[in-house]
Amino acid sequence: MTTIAVLGNGRVGGNLATALTRAGHEVPAVGRTPDAAASAARTARIVINATPGAGSLDRLVALREELRGKILIDVSNATADGPDGLPGDLIHPGSSLAEQLQEALPGTHVVKTLNTMLFPVMTAPAALAQAPDAFLSGDDPQAKQTVRELLVDLGWHEEWITDLGGIRTARATEAAILFVPHVIRSSGFAPFAISIAR
Repeated sequence: MTTIAVLGNGRVGGNLATALTRAGHEVPAVGRTPDAAASAARTARIVINATPGAGSLDRLVALREELRGKILIDVSNATADGPDGLPGDLIHPGSSLAEQLQEALPGTHVVKTLNTMLFPVMTAPAALAQAPDAFLSGDDPQAKQTVRELLVDLGWHEEWITDLGGIRTARATEAAILFVPHVIRSSGFAPFAISIAR
């Protein structure tokens, strides 16, 4: 059992918190105030960033001391809002939110994952008709192994998890968000994931 703080009370954060609790982890409720987030981050071994990506950098930099030595799993994508409320342009073109977080939080092990799918797939990957992929980006191999084990707890098969390499590779998976609004407009809000056909 691991103590995991999920920052973000929307559909993504709520879904992850419920599934991780069901998998046997301790996931304390996190209030919406900065003090509540700081308290949760301070006592957790792993922190998941499920806050809206556009404001994630500022929110997490404010928790620098609480996040020191922790694994920070970043599942957010930093985009501007499109005209219909769906994701728009990338906020960090030529970089990524994960890279910005790692640079701003050098004492924290940032791992990017689960950001190339709609939120229901994060905790129910086997529900899709075809096997999805979960990608890992991060500079610390041990942190990535811990995150890999957490993904298995969420129902991901080992062969569905691909380690892309260092945190710089997150700019590739974050760019995949540009597919999402077009797929939703074309096919509706049905669960899907970006996968590599082999």
